[in-house]
Amino acid sequence: MSGVFIAGTDTGIGKTFVSCALLHALREAGLRATGMKPVASGCERTAEGLRNEDALALIEASDPQPDDYTLCNPYAFEPAIAPNLAAADVGVRIELARIQTAYQQLAAQAEVVVVEGVGGWVVPLSDPLDAGAIPGALKLPVILVVGLRLGCINHARLSARAIESDGCELLGWIGNTIDPAMERREDNFETLRRVLPAPCLGLLPHGIAPAQAVRDDALIAAVRALRARP
Repeated sequence: MSGVFIAGTDTGIGKTFVSCALLHALREAGLRATGMKPVASGCERTAEGLRNEDALALIEASDPQPDDYTLCNPYAFEPAIAPNLAAADVGVRIELARIQTAYQQLAAQAEVVVVEGVGGWVVPLSDPLDAGAIPGALKLPVILVVGLRLGCINHARLSARAIESDGCELLGWIGNTIDPAMERREDNFETLRRVLPAPCLGLLPHGIAPAQAVRDDALIAAVRALRARP
């Protein structure tokens, strides 16, 4: 194994949670696994430079942990806005070559690199680069995180269609219970199982920490799916 890309149907639907939980599950399976957040908006200024909460969570869940923060998060921007706008504001152009270099250094130290996307699949990074170009450049299979809330079926179907249209391998999808009060959640989940063109790896419950999800069926299925790839 070399890596996997964690995409999401939208922002705020649990990509970091699933990425961290998968890192714990991979480590539980005896693999050296490290996380990566190639592009992050909404970073805080610290004495060491800009730091992103999601990237720091990935590092905390990793073993080995990168000795250089920028390997995990090559592009860090302070405002919590679309990355193409944040990059333009500081005169930076997001380029795949920089992301590829950082990924290769992480991959040289670990057996699996879990790469978390930014926003949804077609969030613009720069003209004409979208977030979905990252797994294509890194040649990674994709696991789609579907946040279970009103509108998730449409978002999930469009995301899956875009992933496959861009020539990427959709390894499977994971449902994340971000709205425990969602009406007819089970029916929506079963509809997603029928209409999405990839295996359902499972449904994660609401209100648990990534380390607690390590033995959840969804994470076990994700590890098995990765190991089964040629």
